Amino acid sequence: MKKLIIFDLDGTLAQSKASLDEEMATLFSRLIDTVKVAIISGGDWPQFEKQVLSHLTKEKHLKNLSILPTCGTKFYSYKHGWKELYAENFTADEKTQIITALNAAIKQSKTTVAKTWGEQIEDRGSQITYSALGQKAPLDEKKVWDPKFVKRKKIKAILDKTLSGFSVQMGGATSIDITKPGIDKAYGIRKLKSVLNIKISEMLFIGDALFDGGNDHPARITGADCIQVRDPDETKRVIESIIACLGGKPVKLKPKKNKENG
Repeated sequence: MKKLIIFDLDGTLAQSKASLDEEMATLFSRLIDTVKVAIISGGDWPQFEKQVLSHLTKEKHLKNLSILPTCGTKFYSYKHGWKELYAENFTADEKTQIITALNAAIKQSKTTVAKTWGEQIEDRGSQITYSALGQKAPLDEKKVWDPKFVKRKKIKAILDKTLSGFSVQMGGATSIDITKPGIDKAYGIRKLKSVLNIKISEMLFIGDALFDGGNDHPARITGADCIQVRDPDETKRVIESIIACLGGKPVKLKPKKNKENG
């Protein structure tokens, strides 16, 4: 019996940079009624507040939810409000080194783009994130830019050499996440083990980027059971199954309107 269900965010619980939809918010709220849950994602804390927390309906059960932003380099738990337990932030020199190497890798890989929406490189304190089309790019544009990770693999291959002292992972639809060495989703899972006193064998990780080089892949090396999903719709069906297996009450969802009945 699993005691902790761990999720990636973008591409797993919601579309990239988008909020939980109504069905997912209902299912997720019901899940945290049933079992302890954690989310580990490349996004920073404000992204979690916007995408997830503002859409949950049962505040009294937030004590069952752990939030690990920036691939596990930060950890928040709920007790009379959200509290940060740790943050593995970069030094100013490390940030300069990473950004310089990142700009050089982009140029060398010849993956520059003609149009961007917002900043491409974001300093998240404990993580530097490169979003090829910009932080505010439309989802439709992001989906078609690098669906098979070919372009980002070129950049990552260069960074693996020039930033060998750091962890470089591909995540989201167009992004690359850079963190301190050894600090990734595996690090976050091990932190969950020590903070929550739950064995890794009692955890289940669900994500859309569990393939080699994906930013969910480090979860596999921890020994946690993992489920690869295609998108949030598939995640919903997995959550329904988990609730049923753990003996939770079935989730009553509002029927979707179709074009005929309006």
